[in-house]
Amino acid sequence: MEIRKLAVILEETHREAGQTIDPPTRKAAAVAVVQNPFAGEYVEDLEPLMDMGQQLGELLGNRARQALGTPPEQCESYGKAAIVGTAGELEHAGAILHPKLGAPFRQALGRGLALIPSVKKRGPAGCTIDVPLNHKDAAFVRSHFDGMTISLADAPNPDEILVALVVTDSGRPLPRIGGLTKDQAKFEDGLR
Repeated sequence: MEIRKLAVILEETHREAGQTIDPPTRKAAAVAVVQNPFAGEYVEDLEPLMDMGQQLGELLGNRARQALGTPPEQCESYGKAAIVGTAGELEHAGAILHPKLGAPFRQALGRGLALIPSVKKRGPAGCTIDVPLNHKDAAFVRSHFDGMTISLADAPNPDEILVALVVTDSGRPLPRIGGLTKDQAKFEDGLR
C-alpha cells in the first residue's frame, strides 16, 4: 500500500443554538490518501484493495480514537467513507471499505456490534464527502444519527483513493427527537 498523505481532523462543538454544550461533543476523522493500483483499467480481482482496507481499518481506526484521547469503550459512534479519484471506479472504494476493513476498525474501538454506516463516491481533488454515523453498538440509538463532512484540498488525485474513518465520543449536541437512547440500549444485537 502506497500512502501519500495521512490527516487527522478533530471537531468539537461547544455551543449549539445558543446553548453551551458541556462536555462538548467531539468527532475525530482519520484520513488516508492511497495510490489506486487499478486506476484507469478494469481488473477482475480486487483482493489487493481489500487487503489495503484491512490495514487502513487498523491504522485509521486507532488514529481516530487516539485523536479523541479516549479509551476504546468510550467511543460511541462510527462511520466510514471513500472518494475514488476520477480514473478509478466505485467498486475500488467498495473493495477497500467493505470486505476486510470493518473487523480491525471495530477492534480499535473495543467492539462494534452495529453495521458501520458507509458512503462512497467518485470525485476530483477537494470534493467533500459526508461520512454517515450511528452508534457503534446499537444502530437504533437516534441521538447518534449524525455525520461529518471531510475534504482535503489536494486529494484524491485521479489515480488515488481517499479513505476516511470517523469516531465520536457522543451523539449530536442537544438531541431531543425521542427514540431509543443510549441509556436504554441493551447493546446485544447491534440494533437496540
